[in-house]
Amino acid sequence: MEKLFKVKENGSTVKTEILAGFSTFMTMAYIIALNPNLLTNFNTGSPLWNAVFMATVISSAIGTFVMAFAANKPFVMAPGMGLNSFFAVVVANIAAITGLSYEASFNAGLSIILVEGIFFIVLTFLKVREKIVEAIPLGVRIGISPAIGMMLLNIGLGSNAGVYSETGGPFYMLGTFFTNLTPSITKEAMGSGWNTMLLYVVTTFIGLFLIVALNHKKVKGSVLFGMLGASIVYWMGCFMLGNNPFEALATASWAPPFADMFEMTFFKFDFASMFEIGWLSAVMLIVTFCMIDMFDTVGTLVGTASRAGMVDEKGNMPNLREALFADAVGTTVGALTGTSTVTTFVESAAGVEEGGRTGLTAFTAGVCFLACMFLSPIAALIPAPATSAALIYVGVLMIGGLKNVNFDDVSQVLPTALMLIAMPITGSIGHGIGLAIIAYTVTALLTGKKSEISGLTYVLALMFICKFFLVV
Repeated sequence: MEKLFKVKENGSTVKTEILAGFSTFMTMAYIIALNPNLLTNFNTGSPLWNAVFMATVISSAIGTFVMAFAANKPFVMAPGMGLNSFFAVVVANIAAITGLSYEASFNAGLSIILVEGIFFIVLTFLKVREKIVEAIPLGVRIGISPAIGMMLLNIGLGSNAGVYSETGGPFYMLGTFFTNLTPSITKEAMGSGWNTMLLYVVTTFIGLFLIVALNHKKVKGSVLFGMLGASIVYWMGCFMLGNNPFEALATASWAPPFADMFEMTFFKFDFASMFEIGWLSAVMLIVTFCMIDMFDTVGTLVGTASRAGMVDEKGNMPNLREALFADAVGTTVGALTGTSTVTTFVESAAGVEEGGRTGLTAFTAGVCFLACMFLSPIAALIPAPATSAALIYVGVLMIGGLKNVNFDDVSQVLPTALMLIAMPITGSIGHGIGLAIIAYTVTALLTGKKSEISGLTYVLALMFICKFFLVV
């Protein structure tokens, strides 16, 4: 391990790295089931669902292994949230335009992802992606980490629901539970699902405070053990409410559905159907996927690396090219096997907070993904409240990056403020960075800092202006 990942040289230990890998995996294990749900319209158990499930774990593992061995970074990869929802919409539109079934149109969508992945591999070797990262102004880079922290808080306290009311609507901790004037009104509004939702909220905060206590005691693996503690509380609560959280294990299938993947999505591309929506539309979709993935990845890498002290005084991260290459490989493998864009996950911050500093953290998480081909029912047992607790804790820590913002410099404050609000609301790191780059460029021009703006920064600002406001 020391020869492969230089663990001691990076100020860590093998035990710390492995615990960090488990922590990261547990915070993002939800993607294993959620990604096929989103890409198949929750058609659980169908051949396409099985195929996307296999593609999810395989592409996540391979992309993460490349990150581990090529870049030696503790970042973990999986099909990106937001990008997978957008992909599902694209596939549905292709089906509507071409008259093909959703399953047949799915392969046309995979063709778009394949082009994106190959394009990124070429750009990485040409060092274009590195130049784009360098063109992001330091004032914007400083704000990325705390903005991601706000996004994690929003996921943990808001959209990471996992519970649905009797009316079918999603349950949001802040938006549903804490919105009403009194607990009685909240209970009346939630109906028969009140007890389950109360358990969800209580478990989340128990897990959060447990992580805080363990971290204060300097317990290695505090996030991991806090999540396990929250899981136990949740399972006990389910039994008290008359529900068996392990009931699904009795009928679960433990055999990896390789046959469905090979039949439905493996190397199943349909470029003809992709271009039936129009050449311009196809090209614009490829560009859109590229821009969102590019800046989601860059934001996660820069923000998380800044929090871990992995950047120099200029905000640059060593081995950035290799990390971007891993991202491109993950996306390409995802297309080859059958899933949407694979990108670096912001939940990697959980492992970084556990002390993960090398590729051994990523390697551990990658092994967990492969194991889920055979143990997916067990991964599904991790309750959403346990994940929420970890995300809230890590989000709070990342917000601490605000101390590096020069609040006397409006060219730093305005982009940071926009990212703080844009990332959690839009759910996209890339969109937040795009707004920040536009704001920085305009503000720097208006405040006499024209000399600080590089030519490529102007290009990036113009690209995002076109993306946000150009109608075609």
